[in-house]
Amino acid sequence: MKYTKLGNTGLDVSRICLGCMGFGEDSGGIHDWTIDETASRPIIERALELGINFFDTANMYSLGSSEEIVGKALADMADRDEVVLATKVFFPLRGPKAKNSMGLSRKAILTELDHSLRRLGTDYIDLYQIHRWDSRTPIEETMGALHDAVASGKVRYIGASSMWAWQFAKAQHTAELHGWTKFVSMQDHYSLLHREEEREMLPLCADQGVGTIPWSPLGRGLLTRPWDETTTRSGSDTMIEARYEESRDRPIVERVAEVAAAKGVSMAQVAMAWVLRNPVVASPIVGVTKMHHLEEAVSALDVELTDDDVAQLEELYTPRENIF
Repeated sequence: MKYTKLGNTGLDVSRICLGCMGFGEDSGGIHDWTIDETASRPIIERALELGINFFDTANMYSLGSSEEIVGKALADMADRDEVVLATKVFFPLRGPKAKNSMGLSRKAILTELDHSLRRLGTDYIDLYQIHRWDSRTPIEETMGALHDAVASGKVRYIGASSMWAWQFAKAQHTAELHGWTKFVSMQDHYSLLHREEEREMLPLCADQGVGTIPWSPLGRGLLTRPWDETTTRSGSDTMIEARYEESRDRPIVERVAEVAAAKGVSMAQVAMAWVLRNPVVASPIVGVTKMHHLEEAVSALDVELTDDDVAQLEELYTPRENIF
């Protein structure tokens, strides 16, 4: 395993982050492809054996079950002080009538933080992230609450996820004006199938020393297999149809297959190596429900892409809507 600092912090994170959205006993009909605790634990154990120290989940993943599974497994298998544990807050958990279980108000942040700590079975969270931008809450309220979470000792660092670059800049400026804690990371959508972040967000993060931890670096699995090959997830993940289109994306997937065949490696390794090649990327988040997915992600660290490989992989990309 290789390690890097998360942005301008002194925090060491593995170059691969284990995404834990796939771990959960009950997804509430949101993610029908999740695996239960029994199936999740060997994957978490193997991740630790491979040197992964960075684990990302969220309070809403499987309605809190993901946090519970990850917390129990890490308590049994790892030294808590050596693990970098990340979770997120924003989406609702307790139904449409529970108005204050969602968003980024002071009440929502501090309440959901305590719930996450309980489910994770820990006294502190290393990286507490806002899962989206909340247009209904003043950014001053959000940043003030996050600063207080850090000051309380319950949170070590704060991060953001998927928003417009101007919104991220506004949040950082607000924190700086008040002497509050600033975001150290950006978790955004970035892969060979979605490169819109290259326009503004990634340059902003590079300039400001913010580390990026991209989600869906493998295009929700589309970059790991031939386009017509189906999986359990592809048959039930509604976000695939919402975010990707065959006419524009299939040629890119086929190009990944060509480069992979020429190099004698898997498509997943090529797609991941391309994301890792970007210097502002600290640690791509890889969702894993099968052991070989994990092994492939880690082995991508040893795949070297030439400038010619990169040119071929990037050639067919066309602009698209930036869907958060």
